[in-house]
Amino acid sequence: MTTGPVLGCIADDLTGATDLGLTLSRGGLRVVQVTGVPEAGDLPGDADVIVVALKSRTVPAAEAVEMSLRAADMLLGAGARQLFFKYCSTFDSTDAGNIGPVAEALLGRLGAAIAVATPAFPTNGRTVFQGHLFVGRQLLSDSPMRDHPLTPMRDPNLVAVLGRQTRLPVGLIAFDAVERGREAIGEALARLAADGTRLAIVDALTDRHLVELGAAVAEAPLVTGGSGLAIGLPDAYRARGWVGPRAEARAAAIPPGRSAILAGSCSTATQKQVAAAERAGLATFRISPAEIAAGRQDAAQVLAWAGEQNSDRPVLVYSTAPPDDVTGAQASLGRERAAALVEETFAEIARGLVGRQGVTRLVVAGGETSGAVVTALGVKALEIGPEIDPGVPWTFSLSDPRMALALKSGNFGTDDFFLKAWDALP
Repeated sequence: MTTGPVLGCIADDLTGATDLGLTLSRGGLRVVQVTGVPEAGDLPGDADVIVVALKSRTVPAAEAVEMSLRAADMLLGAGARQLFFKYCSTFDSTDAGNIGPVAEALLGRLGAAIAVATPAFPTNGRTVFQGHLFVGRQLLSDSPMRDHPLTPMRDPNLVAVLGRQTRLPVGLIAFDAVERGREAIGEALARLAADGTRLAIVDALTDRHLVELGAAVAEAPLVTGGSGLAIGLPDAYRARGWVGPRAEARAAAIPPGRSAILAGSCSTATQKQVAAAERAGLATFRISPAEIAAGRQDAAQVLAWAGEQNSDRPVLVYSTAPPDDVTGAQASLGRERAAALVEETFAEIARGLVGRQGVTRLVVAGGETSGAVVTALGVKALEIGPEIDPGVPWTFSLSDPRMALALKSGNFGTDDFFLKAWDALP
């Protein structure tokens, strides 16, 4: 077995980091997640996996590359054998970046010939066939992701999408090779590398495909993809003697306190979750960028309202809205200002809920919102806890403030997620 982490992960947002951490934790590895690029002395010494959660999905590509390379250097310095660049299972990225530029930079830093790229996550309905990404039965371009406010996805052909983002040649390992298993995948990867291909989209329709893919690339310097790609890695590492027997999950002692939900995602899934919570009678407060910009809403108003609610049930504060409302706010305020107003308000609300109102259990929906909240709270490291829904675990802070956090990708979770999350806590 190795000393230090066998795998170092660089995730482009916070909810994606916890999604990946959950997959690896379910594989029996001890996973610690850190927020932002850590200092050398901040890395845990007894983890099999360190996941660095960045806020790099929608920043300028050059900034995303710089952050990712700093994280890579830190992880390699800690002894990681392999790097994993993790992005969303819906390949959220514009033609200007950031998946291609970051993958290209990491390949260059490692001196690697080729890396795979697959966002497939069949458990959550994300599959790749002939290089095209499906969400359930729909092509990505026909799904609600086509209207994402920050990264609208109008092209399901991942070879083409990635090819527009990078100067490197992009190829495909198609279904027929993947279906034959790890040896065929390895042979296909070697052929592509020999032809000069540097990034390879990989088809995957089932978890078995991902297990075979993981076994085929366990010794590659770099892998890139969604959390599904991690399904096969833990057993592949054990087969090589790099990690020990499956680690038992450790229970965390969370101080007693109030519960709250902050929902910034405008995804269809989160809209349904907000509606289910309202039908169930949770106390709710909707904020909007237009109201904040006009001075009619602020964090103090929300906190005063929250303090008046029944402390035995979670309160829900949300900016979740249908696409037309989001488009209208962006048109009047500008996309960046509208997003910043909401994120800054959620950050201030989170500080007040935790610091002054005794909240120790917090669900946050949306990658950008999660990043703003965790940064505001000063949470530096998290340990992965029990699963709530596929891709969404509870996590436990490893320093003050001691609390449980469920950081949910906007697209994930069943309709009753906000109601049932609390039952998964130890």
